[in-house]
Amino acid sequence: MNVSTSSSSSSSSSSSFVNQTTPFCFSINSPPFMYNHTIASAYFSSVFGALGLSSNLIALVVLLKTFRCTHSRSRSSFLIFLCGLVVTDFMGLLVTSSIVITFHVTQFNWRLVDPHCHFCNFMGMSMVFYGLCPLLLGATMAVERFTGINRPFERSTNMPKRRAMSMVLMVWTFAGCVALLPLAGLGSYHMQKPGSWCFLNISSEGTDQVFSLLFSLVGLLSIATSFVLNTVSVVTLIKVCCGQDRMQRRRDYEVEMMVQLILIMVIASICWCPLLIYILSIAVTAETVRPEIVLFHIRMVTCNQIFDPWIYIMCQQSHLRRVKAKTKAI
Repeated sequence: MNVSTSSSSSSSSSSSFVNQTTPFCFSINSPPFMYNHTIASAYFSSVFGALGLSSNLIALVVLLKTFRCTHSRSRSSFLIFLCGLVVTDFMGLLVTSSIVITFHVTQFNWRLVDPHCHFCNFMGMSMVFYGLCPLLLGATMAVERFTGINRPFERSTNMPKRRAMSMVLMVWTFAGCVALLPLAGLGSYHMQKPGSWCFLNISSEGTDQVFSLLFSLVGLLSIATSFVLNTVSVVTLIKVCCGQDRMQRRRDYEVEMMVQLILIMVIASICWCPLLIYILSIAVTAETVRPEIVLFHIRMVTCNQIFDPWIYIMCQQSHLRRVKAKTKAI
């Protein structure tokens, strides 16, 4: 009896010692994991990262060429928003892919490399920041187009480019403040299986529940705002285009911008809604988090950063061809 008591007390003291020495970001999932590091994982991350980075670079070059040929103020401000999206997607892929690919190639132990969770917190912040930015920018672009189409006389004509830049900076600032909340005590970033990335702790308890709800609701509200405002803008644009032929040239630009915005919204909804709804359901219903489902949804989100730039490339290339054709005709 005394032996069992002493052994149990020693085991409890040893476990408490382990808990004290385990960094907080590894307290739920502590590496190394029993995970088969196949070369397919490195190939998958490398191919997706390279494809996304190259696509966003091409899109940025195409957008800059279009920006130089554009004389419309409303179109110039719209292109600034698109450039903000491209830069955000490019930097997001660059930061996260470099960490994930390095892990799959070197198979480093996070606890040895990052004993104080600085690296894990940085990646978690990056995932949240570069995740919210495209959704918030999409909603901001929807508001700008809604105002331009439905309330054209309420818009200020003074320096729309500078206003668009300030709005992009405001979106980046807001997303950065949200990403910093776990460092201030609201929520936390934790290692995620298979051990190649860190993300917010999806939970239904304490501050982790609050941050999970905040992240998912901000994303879902951004998508919902884009859907409602874009729908109203499309209906208004159809009425105007059918009723006035003399403004057809200006409305061609409006239609082209709305087509891009609708495609951005559709792709963002398909890629992001499964993850956001899953996080929301876990925070509300207290179900057990399944790592394989989270990982699958994260890969779907990565597809958004790959598909988005091709919308800009195809639409802007067609616009450049029309501009060149009109120039030659003149």
